[in-house]
Amino acid sequence: MRTSPHRRIDWSEIVPLSAGIVASYDTGVTLRQLFYRLVAAELLPNTKVAYSTLSKVTARARREGRFPSLLDRTRSIHRYRTFEGAEAARAWLRDIYRRDRTEGQEWSLYLAVEKAGIVEQLQRWFGDLGVPILALGGYTSQTYVDEIIADVDHRGRPAVLIYAGDFDPSGEDIQRDFLRRCDAFDLVQRVALTPDQIDEHKLPELPGKPTDSRAGQFVARHGRLVQVELDALPPDVLRSLYAEAIAEHWDEAAYEDVLAREADESQSLDEAS
Repeated sequence: MRTSPHRRIDWSEIVPLSAGIVASYDTGVTLRQLFYRLVAAELLPNTKVAYSTLSKVTARARREGRFPSLLDRTRSIHRYRTFEGAEAARAWLRDIYRRDRTEGQEWSLYLAVEKAGIVEQLQRWFGDLGVPILALGGYTSQTYVDEIIADVDHRGRPAVLIYAGDFDPSGEDIQRDFLRRCDAFDLVQRVALTPDQIDEHKLPELPGKPTDSRAGQFVARHGRLVQVELDALPPDVLRSLYAEAIAEHWDEAAYEDVLAREADESQSLDEAS
């Protein structure tokens, strides 16, 4: 089923197709990511009305038990952690115990992404490595920039920023602004989005805004004014792009050494309890 902004959408077909897309992820999925996957597949038009309707019909399907949960990183239940007893607390400590898994690495790697909704996927894919994950989320506050600079300085190693963001004037300017204020990285690798990736994966394009103050420079660099969302990129492609960049700077032998020490120390926690 293909659609256009003027064609009537059969939501009874869209809902099960959407459920299949969500089930294909090995991480949580935000509504925004689901929407742009549907747009990329030409199943929905890239309009606010389509996005709003998708939100309503999937919410109704979840209430009826016909749709998996979506990820909402904007809201959570906040409370102190509690335990049923001392043994439960010790078991929790053993479970979460980690060394700094970047010990012995030549480089400090930082995985950055424009959209906070993709952080959960990066954590699921690469969190075990112990590398920091940064959500720039638009124009980053100076407080956050200062925290990152201090973290890089504390690690005392040359630092690499591996970044993915939208392909549009704002997406590129967010990276420029961040790096201007956070002059802490020895190397920056933008793994997505690029014009070649947009063409290769047939990602949906929206016309850019000519009134954007950054539009002229964007056109000068790329020859066109468009907006393409990172969320439209298939997750397996995004994962491989980050993985390839990480592999260029990652010492697997040093990582295995840390894991071995961590396992020994976890055993000692068992013995101490």
